[in-house]
Amino acid sequence: MDLYERIAEAAAFVRAKDPRIPRVGVVLGSGLGEFADAVTEPAGVSYADIPHFKKAGVAGHAGRLVLGRTGSAPVAVLQGRVHYYEGHDIGDVVFPIRVLAALGVRSLLLTNAAGGINPAFRPGDLMIIRDHINLTGLNPLRGANDDRLGPRFPDMSAAYDPAYQDIIAAALEEAGLPARRGVYAGLIGPSYETPAEIRMLSTLGADAVGMSTVSEAIAARHAGLRLAGVSCITNLAAGISAGPLSHREVTETGERVKHDFIRLLNRVVPRLA
Repeated sequence: MDLYERIAEAAAFVRAKDPRIPRVGVVLGSGLGEFADAVTEPAGVSYADIPHFKKAGVAGHAGRLVLGRTGSAPVAVLQGRVHYYEGHDIGDVVFPIRVLAALGVRSLLLTNAAGGINPAFRPGDLMIIRDHINLTGLNPLRGANDDRLGPRFPDMSAAYDPAYQDIIAAALEEAGLPARRGVYAGLIGPSYETPAEIRMLSTLGADAVGMSTVSEAIAARHAGLRLAGVSCITNLAAGISAGPLSHREVTETGERVKHDFIRLLNRVVPRLA
């Protein structure tokens, strides 16, 4: 069974559970999963039940696909993601994005927990991703291209839709939150970066760093989806933070800002539809 057929099988399974066609997809990062519980008319499916999906194995990632509505917008929410550092193939990491496209999603909002590099950022800030730097050494499009899924050479010059960035900025301002924008650097992990690596990333122009998102963004653009991204700055990066880094700090900050995050997505998602 080739990739296209595996995607079709997974999408057919989800449609059998709920035939609604979602127009906006949302991927929820570490500690940000509670937005899925705010979706109205929800229908949830565990990743473990969907053909060819991998189970999420990191704390703060519930591992469910939730279909429903945010306002009037039909949505599909990935409550958690799998990561390359867990031992998965990069194709498995982006497989859920391709299934969202097959279900009818046309706009995708990627979220993540990230370490702050920009000295103006503080834990709890929400950063609009305006671009990314892929330092993973990986690309999910490597290998033979199936033209049914997208073009051989997708354009990434405006990967994060400028109009969507403005929508998120307006929603942040309406909510009384700072509208920060920045560049996200994606590394493999799971070890946190060294202070020397953070100085390098700062020199390269990165404002935040994390272990996800960039491959999903590439797969989304390959599928022709309009893309937006938001990073929750959950900690200051190594050499900037006053103490050692831990995943506990990530999830605790996600818990602290979850209400601001849910307010933001409730404003943004219907506008992306």
